[in-house]
Amino acid sequence: MALIDTKGLRGRRIKDRIFSSFVWILTFSCLAVVFIILFYLFKMGIGSLNWALFTQGPKPVGESGGGILNAIVGSLIVVVLGAIIAIPLGVSVGLYQADHRGRRISDWVSVAVDVLNGIPSIVIGIVIYVWIVKPTGKFSAYSGSIALAIMMLPPIIKNTEETLVLIPTTLKEASLALGASYYRTTMKILLPTGIGGIFSGCIIGIARIAGEVAPLLFTAFGNPGLTFNILKPVDTIPKVIFTYASSPYDDWHRIAWGGSLILVTFIIVLNAIIKIFESKWKVQF
Repeated sequence: MALIDTKGLRGRRIKDRIFSSFVWILTFSCLAVVFIILFYLFKMGIGSLNWALFTQGPKPVGESGGGILNAIVGSLIVVVLGAIIAIPLGVSVGLYQADHRGRRISDWVSVAVDVLNGIPSIVIGIVIYVWIVKPTGKFSAYSGSIALAIMMLPPIIKNTEETLVLIPTTLKEASLALGASYYRTTMKILLPTGIGGIFSGCIIGIARIAGEVAPLLFTAFGNPGLTFNILKPVDTIPKVIFTYASSPYDDWHRIAWGGSLILVTFIIVLNAIIKIFESKWKVQF
């Protein structure tokens, strides 16, 4: 009968408990920081929420009241238009990457996507300013949406690629063996099967650009008036928060807190949608 090394076993248990405690402490520290930020934001922003905040535009300097209706509409315009541009392109590139892994062009595309993901947003804004705003001579909502679309591409491409790679190749082979074209196989088999992961990547991209202000300073610029014209400058919620928070007026600070709460709530809702779709997608597989 072999003797049990009780001393070594006790030492391993102590090390395991220390490591587990260390992991738990770090986990709860991260959660505590998040909840403290959310609590303070809710505390400061809940009192600023009122009907006027959602239905009125900004008041002139010196007048109290007003809202951010122009910024809400402007944010919806640039985000929706950016998604319309980025989602088809990102899904197409992700599909190509999944089908041609290991090839030289695929490797180059993968490196380009990684580099694009690391480029600061303000640099993208400056590039779009040089490409679009300066030649046309005017700021516009569509130039801002192009900058945001570029920022959306990396998460969409990566999520689409990783999702399609997880789909068994036998599904694709069976479809092609039955005489289906590559287009029909992609549209009827691959994309519907991986729709959960692809949709999650799209939502992640939208959540990323929803709070961006740096590229919009060089593109959409800002507009105190309400407009639905994508060829004109528009205001956005992050831009309003940046402007109002740095102002010396208490009433503007209140509106900035309200806008911050609206923006964070929107991002939380998007992340909740991601978790729901990810769980359903995993169940399907």
